[in-house]
Amino acid sequence: MNILFISENFPPETNAAATRVFERAVYWVRWGHAVTVITQAPNFPQGKLFPGYRNDWRNIELVDGIRVVRVKTYISENRGVVRRALDFLSFGVTATLAGWRELKPDVVVATSPQFFAAVAAWLTGKIRRVPFVFELGDLWPLSISAVGAMRKGMALELMEKLELRLYRDSAAVAALTHAFKRNLVSRGIDAAKIHVVLNGVDLPRYAPRPREEMLAAEWGLTGRFVVGYVGTHGMAHGLINVLDAAERLTGEPQIRFLFVGAGAERQMLIDAADERALPNVTFALSQPKEEMPTVWSLCDVALVHLKDSPAFADVIPSKIFEAMAMGLPILFAAPAGEASEIIARHRAGIWVPAGDPAGLAEAVRRLARDVEARTRFAQAALAAAPHHTREIQAREMLAVLQQAAGAKAPAT
Repeated sequence: MNILFISENFPPETNAAATRVFERAVYWVRWGHAVTVITQAPNFPQGKLFPGYRNDWRNIELVDGIRVVRVKTYISENRGVVRRALDFLSFGVTATLAGWRELKPDVVVATSPQFFAAVAAWLTGKIRRVPFVFELGDLWPLSISAVGAMRKGMALELMEKLELRLYRDSAAVAALTHAFKRNLVSRGIDAAKIHVVLNGVDLPRYAPRPREEMLAAEWGLTGRFVVGYVGTHGMAHGLINVLDAAERLTGEPQIRFLFVGAGAERQMLIDAADERALPNVTFALSQPKEEMPTVWSLCDVALVHLKDSPAFADVIPSKIFEAMAMGLPILFAAPAGEASEIIARHRAGIWVPAGDPAGLAEAVRRLARDVEARTRFAQAALAAAPHHTREIQAREMLAVLQQAAGAKAPAT
């Protein structure tokens, strides 16, 4: 099968969408399918081109057997509504033009939350007369309203109408959570076309390992109990709550909070930590994907955190599965929902309600002191990882694409 995938982000970018698209496509190529990904020159989230790349109208490269077409966009840092909107919109335009130039695929698919990537795939499908599949990674534009990036009004209503049109016109929707499916069905989308394909982790890339002591010393973590938040520092993550918890634990010097990543709120968090003179918080920049297991090795606990909003009860952060594969106990601070149910079902960690710094601080204190509980959570997390692999997700997603394209599934 010839698959055309449109995604604004792709490696060497390391956000969830980039990783998800790439790691599944590697399996599809291995199983004999042709995959082309239309994407931008890598710049997320700082809005600066990665070394060795140019923002040209069209660049083609081969990455692990995947044909990657990079198109020109208006590049913006991951902050500010107007400039980010121009970034998204420009990719929608240039990706659509690129899609028209490609050999006719069997199916065209796009992933959210990059909304205009989905628009580009929808238009490409209409022009090329091929099925369009919408991978629903986030309920956008609901999520931008939830973080306060856009007020309710005519613009948001128009985007919601377009969102529903994309779902209705798609040959299939691949939702990353059951909650996303329930949301769409409640809004009138045919349940028969919505397939739930849960996220996962590429197990060959992750496994428990001893702490990398040289890096621990470099970051001032030697001998510390490290609670690690690894990922985007965005408006959806509500990480100021973690600083509030850290402030309550300044009297316990063995505990250290580690933030690794970039995002719209990173500088605000650094400024807030400096203003409060928090001695137990360390910030480090994003690391290349291949270095992530080393970063995780510094952590005694994996912190997964989301903003206190009902919109995020439906989200299952992919870092949950990375933490499982690393054999780390998970501390999940977020609205109760599908993700907290997964952690509870596997007994892989502790859930704390979103926006509760006192509860978060107490959970950290408990994990730091109770080695037996921490070990039990870590063993359960590691045992759960094989149930949530990228290979399983790749097979299930491929089945959705084949059904949409009317193709027969080959033996793999």
